[in-house]
Amino acid sequence: MPVPALDLTRHHGPLFDQFRAAFDQVLRTGQFVLGPAVERFEKRLAERCGVGHAVGLSSGTDALLVAMMALGIGPGDEVIVPTFTFFATAGCVSRTGATPVFADILPDSFNLDPASVSAKITPCTKAVIPVHLYGQTADMDTLNALAKKHNLFVIEDAAQAIAAADKGRPVGTLGHVACLSFYPTKNLSAFGDAGACVTADADLAQKMRQVRNHGQTGEYEHQMVGGNFRLDGVQGAILDVKLDHLTAWTDARRAHAKRYRELMSGIDGLALPAEGPDKFHVYNQYTVRVTPKPGQAPSARRDGLLKHLRSKQIGCRVYYPLCLHLQPCFAGLGGKQGDCPVGERLSQEVLSIPMFPEMTDAEQQEVAAAVREFMLA
Repeated sequence: MPVPALDLTRHHGPLFDQFRAAFDQVLRTGQFVLGPAVERFEKRLAERCGVGHAVGLSSGTDALLVAMMALGIGPGDEVIVPTFTFFATAGCVSRTGATPVFADILPDSFNLDPASVSAKITPCTKAVIPVHLYGQTADMDTLNALAKKHNLFVIEDAAQAIAAADKGRPVGTLGHVACLSFYPTKNLSAFGDAGACVTADADLAQKMRQVRNHGQTGEYEHQMVGGNFRLDGVQGAILDVKLDHLTAWTDARRAHAKRYRELMSGIDGLALPAEGPDKFHVYNQYTVRVTPKPGQAPSARRDGLLKHLRSKQIGCRVYYPLCLHLQPCFAGLGGKQGDCPVGERLSQEVLSIPMFPEMTDAEQQEVAAAVREFMLA
């Protein structure tokens, strides 16, 4: 039985009538960029994240860029980021003119290692960007303590982690600002690219609203150079519909994660995601680690499992196969093999298997059986 990594047709099907009504409402207003639909979504998103302000933006990547521009990060500054994450985290640092500094990660959570961050701080460091990778929050207490000690901004990259929490505190409340992505693969997704920043800081929120609209403070008055990072009205309306279902979808993902653990625990060489104490993991991805057998190349067993699952039409993917400090575009920063050993090792062991709210028990059993077949051979 084929099992997709994600099935948006199943995800969206029950909501078609609500989507049509939302689209019609935007059509009647004629306000297709920002407008009342976006304002309503922003208000409700801020409430959902437990903060005072949300700023709708054109993508999760642009959310990172807008946050850094509004905080005044630029040439001469350094920003510490994890080496093991999606490219945008570091790419946006470079786009401001600042320098990304790559820190290693923890082997169990896949998130920033505070000890590695501490070792990377210099007088030029202006911010740290913890990524709540795959849907679990980073070690924010330790990272925030470091940031306070060194007077650094903390920018949460929560692109994969809306509704995640740490000790009951939701993402968005764990740093100066959190950046969200609503790309179609995310737990709360738009019909294309969309994103947002959420913050408790009213002044920062106002600055980000200016940045998203070419730095305007009044009509054709520009106190700063911003960009065109505005959220479309239709996307705001669609996201507003879907926001009502986020809790149920999150609960389903967590139930699937529990079921996977029941089905695949105890397989030699297979490490399942570990949910840390006091963490509320939202499982944007369900990412396992496949350790090689003695004498095998580091990624051989993982790549073999990937090939086996794909031969059975089971969706799976490697997030992420090459650490950022080794990417060709960052070669000028002097990164080399061995700089971030944990991230480098995990990039050869991780594999994400199907995870979406509408998965059936039969599909999960199919995935688990295929994994067991390969790993126990």
